[in-house]
Amino acid sequence: MKLAELSQSQRAQVERTKQVVAELHALLPAWELVVWTAGNVSERVPGTDLFVIKASGVPYEGMESAHMVVCDLQGQLLDDDASGLAPSSDTAAHAYVYRHMPEVGGVVHTHSSYATAWAAIGEPIPCCLTMMADEFGGDIPLGPLAIIGDDSIGRGIVETLRNCHSPAVLMANHGPFTVGKDGRSAVKAAVMCEEVARTAYLARTLGEVKRIPDDMIKRLNDRYQNVYGQH
Repeated sequence: MKLAELSQSQRAQVERTKQVVAELHALLPAWELVVWTAGNVSERVPGTDLFVIKASGVPYEGMESAHMVVCDLQGQLLDDDASGLAPSSDTAAHAYVYRHMPEVGGVVHTHSSYATAWAAIGEPIPCCLTMMADEFGGDIPLGPLAIIGDDSIGRGIVETLRNCHSPAVLMANHGPFTVGKDGRSAVKAAVMCEEVARTAYLARTLGEVKRIPDDMIKRLNDRYQNVYGQH
């Protein structure tokens, strides 16, 4: 596919999405979720079978929409993308998620310290906080160890998240991936994932972590998702 083949309104959506995704990337270092050039945010382009993701190896300082690239749902850069930049090494994983989870509009990957520590020891984060029940609907699950660069990580994300409420998964020996209805929702999930990972880690240093019973988790999640906030 080529950008030139899109309608004027679709091209406008591409430019808006590039700006949004660039701005969302600034939130990752602001919340101390990434270092140097690690991590990425992507978001679907409304009304198209495309998504925007940052280019590979671009530092967060001075990042702008010109550093965003446009890919199809196979993870291929559009033929006439004028940026001249290669997409993120995680592009195939993001593309796989978009192909297999149509409800997902945004994907985030970070190497945030506490969440990645749980991934390093190969354990899910137990749902031991009401905040976790609210946001994640249960434990933050552990996904498989997967190769970086192809869609292996994407397959692991989809297989792990398909049958649970959590918008976050800890890919073993790698780090967290989060999903949401759009990029901002996925960034929020990444921020909250790191927060509960840190608290659960600190709790474990004090003693046994007490998991919330499943029936209470369900009630807390239902209240948060359907009653809390403005509707």
